[in-house]
Amino acid sequence: MTKENEESKNFMQRPTTRREFIKKSVEGAAGAAVSFSILSLFTDSAHAQGIKTADGIVIVDPVKCTGCRRCETNCTAFNDGKAHPYISRVKVGANYNFGKNGPSYNYKYGDGQLGDFTIVGETCRQCESARCISACPMDAISVDEKTGARVIDQKKCVGCGRCAVACPYDIPTIDPEIKKSTKCTLCEGDPTCAAGCPTGAIDFVAWKDVEMALINRENLIENN
Repeated sequence: MTKENEESKNFMQRPTTRREFIKKSVEGAAGAAVSFSILSLFTDSAHAQGIKTADGIVIVDPVKCTGCRRCETNCTAFNDGKAHPYISRVKVGANYNFGKNGPSYNYKYGDGQLGDFTIVGETCRQCESARCISACPMDAISVDEKTGARVIDQKKCVGCGRCAVACPYDIPTIDPEIKKSTKCTLCEGDPTCAAGCPTGAIDFVAWKDVEMALINRENLIENN
């Protein structure tokens, strides 16, 4: 076994810390183990408009996710008082079979249970320049003073769905029963989806760790 293969095997077998997962994902050191770029989580960060940054973000490690979807049940049970995966703030079921890119002619080589068995869960990026906030005609989405999460005021929301259309990650969802929009609130800083994940695939990552990972990536690019 080559040194490279041995290192890859060791990485797959040992627990992944928050900082290490981000760093490995950003730098590409995880190789095929991580099937998406962690940088896609921070698309809007460069366009900040002076809005308070969230304490952190929820990230799903596709290497550890088994697709049990317990996170979706826990999320809605805590936030909505009912088990309703469709309105969950973490989206696993949507990418279950074919991955985040959906069905394609070469689906067998992509993500999902019908591909390489990698489950890529989608989560709210808590964007600094959140498009959902800008799109809401009722000013129903604001920044929580405690956690910095972008949250929806159910009293103001009219269920128009503009936030859902504006979000490039399809996170806000209209509850078909109450006709109101839902999105991640970070559960007051202790996300229920992460706390209840049986494999530890979901983690709440502090922004200071994210920023350090991005700095490391920039340094890596400059040095190469």
